[in-house]
Amino acid sequence: MLVVTLNKDKYKYDIHSLFKAFYPEQDVKMILKDEESSLCSDEGMPSAAIDMEETEGYIEMQLTSSDGTVKTERAVCAEESTGKETVNPDYATNGSMASLLTPKNALKQLIYGMLSQETGTQLPWGTLTGIRPVKIPMMMLEQGHQPADIHDYMQKVFFTSQEKTDLSIDIAQREHRLLQGIDYRNGYSIYIGIPFCPTTCLYCSFTSYPIGAWTKEVDDYVSCLEKEIDYVAEAFKDRQLDTIYVGGGTPTTLSPQQLDRLLGKIESALNLEHLRELTVESGRPDSITPDKLRVMKQHHVSRISVNPQTMHDKTLKFIGRRHTVQQTIDAFHMAREAGFDNINMDIILGLPGETEEDVRSTMAEIEKLRPDDLTVHSLAIKRASRLQEWIRENGIDTINNTDAMMHIAHEGAERMGLKPYYLYRQKNMSGNFENTGYAQEGKAGVYNVLIMEEKESIVALGAGSVSKAVFDGGRIERCDNVKDVKLYMEKIDEMIDRKRRLFTVR
Repeated sequence: MLVVTLNKDKYKYDIHSLFKAFYPEQDVKMILKDEESSLCSDEGMPSAAIDMEETEGYIEMQLTSSDGTVKTERAVCAEESTGKETVNPDYATNGSMASLLTPKNALKQLIYGMLSQETGTQLPWGTLTGIRPVKIPMMMLEQGHQPADIHDYMQKVFFTSQEKTDLSIDIAQREHRLLQGIDYRNGYSIYIGIPFCPTTCLYCSFTSYPIGAWTKEVDDYVSCLEKEIDYVAEAFKDRQLDTIYVGGGTPTTLSPQQLDRLLGKIESALNLEHLRELTVESGRPDSITPDKLRVMKQHHVSRISVNPQTMHDKTLKFIGRRHTVQQTIDAFHMAREAGFDNINMDIILGLPGETEEDVRSTMAEIEKLRPDDLTVHSLAIKRASRLQEWIRENGIDTINNTDAMMHIAHEGAERMGLKPYYLYRQKNMSGNFENTGYAQEGKAGVYNVLIMEEKESIVALGAGSVSKAVFDGGRIERCDNVKDVKLYMEKIDEMIDRKRRLFTVR
């Protein structure tokens, strides 16, 4: 355990995330200076005390090393802040640090500098702790800044590496082009969650229930989705529907008849005249059948996923996937034969026991299939997953995601003609890396970009889903559906009322 003492109850997420990035195997605890606490760092671990005196124009940090050495440093900052990571227009325009950093950015630079020196480690994303690092270069592009200015700003304010800076700007430029023509104010997108899976994977923390135990309730669940769709059809009849994403869980755990019913309801109830994309995340190869593919094709599904995660049977068995590499290959060919010309595949880097050579052979198998879209995930160690318990028993060293693995995947995507088009990060990602989506020209998932850039309202249906309303001026508000499937079905009218209240006032 590593203990950080604070004088103010501020910026806890950012502080915790940075310490955790440098010490991923440690439980990081934060306490307030005036609280009574017996917590102290474990033997061999450093401890820290942070004094935020932003009204006085500075922030100070004292770091006690594992050998007892005490070091204190101070950073100057602006006196006031909105608390958000915002672009400093004077710096971006003039290329100088004439204007002081916000307290939060000054704090993060201070923590990063001291921990980097203490550990001898540099993080690829520097001080950035949020899940959407591309939003910063995207915002600067929209403000008219040139890539060179954005590059300078990212490196000097957030300490991002050369590679990650270039990647974020490249993706921001591609996203900017992809979203041209979308009317954010009058448009909207829909997410439909199917919270059932053949089995629950070791690393998963999503709302997911084994389909075998819920077979009798699935029809009732679809009925609730239909009720939510009817609400959307009425409430958003004067707005333009841009994208629909059916995710999970595993949507193809639905039977062909249930899929036909759900997709038929979408077609009959909603105005799809301007729809740019309809994605069904087929996901698990062991849930894909010719009948289900036929149904999706008949209902004009334009994009699907066939997700291997790895092309090694031993790893698949260990993480609880219960399908084989051959089933993945067969499902992919089956989808091509059914006429799908936009197929995504997901892989995860850093799965327990996998090496760089394993990633290389996984990419070699995927290159034979040549998907239109490839999403490369860095394993995220979710608190609610079974993986967390496994790591406690076996140690963090069993999770090995390296820069070389990321390069192997990136180079494989390039050989297939796929370009990076969206990126996001998650808390406690192995290696402090990112998830990146690559696609052929014209095959990028528009919904993926919209959810990352938070520019358009998204109405979310189904258990555990979260609706997001984007108001004029960029203000964002959310409301969620309960995660428990039975409770969701019992309270379906309340779930609809939550959305009605969220979207009534614009």
